[in-house]
Amino acid sequence: MKIIVPMAGRGSRLRPHTLTVPKPLIPVAGKPIVHRLVEDIARVLNQDIEEVAFIIHESFGTQVEKELIEIAQKLGAKGTIYYQNEALGTGHAIMCAKDSLSGPAVIAYADTLIRADFDLDTTADSVIWVKQVDKPEAFGVVNLNEKGEIIELVEKPKEFVSDLAVIGIYYFKDIGILKNELQTVLDNHIIHGGEYQINDGIKQMMQKGMKFVPGKVEEWMDCGNKEVTVETNGRMLHFLHQDGESLVSNQIKLENSTIIPPCYIGEDVVLINAQIGPNVSIGKGCQVTNSAIKNSLIQNHSQIKNAILDNAMIGNHASFDGNFKSISIGDYSVLE
Repeated sequence: MKIIVPMAGRGSRLRPHTLTVPKPLIPVAGKPIVHRLVEDIARVLNQDIEEVAFIIHESFGTQVEKELIEIAQKLGAKGTIYYQNEALGTGHAIMCAKDSLSGPAVIAYADTLIRADFDLDTTADSVIWVKQVDKPEAFGVVNLNEKGEIIELVEKPKEFVSDLAVIGIYYFKDIGILKNELQTVLDNHIIHGGEYQINDGIKQMMQKGMKFVPGKVEEWMDCGNKEVTVETNGRMLHFLHQDGESLVSNQIKLENSTIIPPCYIGEDVVLINAQIGPNVSIGKGCQVTNSAIKNSLIQNHSQIKNAILDNAMIGNHASFDGNFKSISIGDYSVLE
C-alpha cells in the first residue's frame, strides 16, 4: 500500500504562520498536521505501508524534505519527494508523482485530520472517504445508488443530493487506472476552475463502470485557516486525552502554575505564575509568565508575558508581552 500526499504551496489562509513553516508542518497537539494525517490513515488501513510520496513546492527546502522522509520512515516506509511548482490543481499535483502511481494507494490532502474506524472495502475499485454534514450545499458530496455505491460526485448542490461530504481522502485498488485517466485529462486540457481536477479522472472511471463506495469517518477536522486550526487543536487534544496519551512532558518547569487538561506541553517549557488550559498546545522551549491561556496554539521557543489569551495562535520564536508599549509586527500579522 502507498500513501500519496499532495501538499502544494504554502497557501495564504494561514498567514503569517505559513511564511516560514508550510501549513502541513504546523503542529497540532504537538505533532505536525501531515504527520498525524499519515499515521491516522495507516491505522485505518491496517496494512503495511510501502511508500509515502509527498508532493510539495520546491521552495519548501531540504530541511522540510528531510522531515517528511522521516515521517515515512517511522511507518517503515520509503519516503519520496515530488515537486509541483505551479498551482495547476489536484489532478496535476497527483500526476507530479506519476512514477509512484501503481498498485493500491491512498491519496490524502494534507490540510485535514480525521478520526475513523472502518474496514476498508478492498473489493471496490475505489473508496471515497466522506463525512456526514449539516450543510451539504457548502461541500462536494457523493450521490449513492440503492446498493450504497457512489454513482456521482456533485459539487455544492443547490438541491439536496446527500449529506455525505467528500473530505479529500481516496483509496484506489489500482491507482495506475486513475493515473491513465488523469493523463487523458491533462492531454485534452480538461480544466475546471482554471485547474486540472482529480474529479475529472474519477468521473471517467465511473463512466467505465468501476465500483466506488463511501468510507465514513467519525470526525473530520480542517486546518485551513487560523480559526479552524485552533479549534482542531482543541478537538484533537480531547481525543488524545480520552485515548490516555501522555500530553505533558516531564521535562517542564512549573512554578506557581496550573495546567487544566487537555493540554499539550512540550519539552523545556517554563511556566511561571501561569494558568494554562483547557485546549492549549505549547511547543518546546517556550516560557509563559504571569499569563492565563486557553483554547490556543503556541509553537516552539516563544515567550509570553502578562497575557490573557483565548483563541490565539502564536508561531515560533515569537515574543508577546500583554503590557506592550513598543510593537514590531511583520506582514500578515493580526492583533484583535
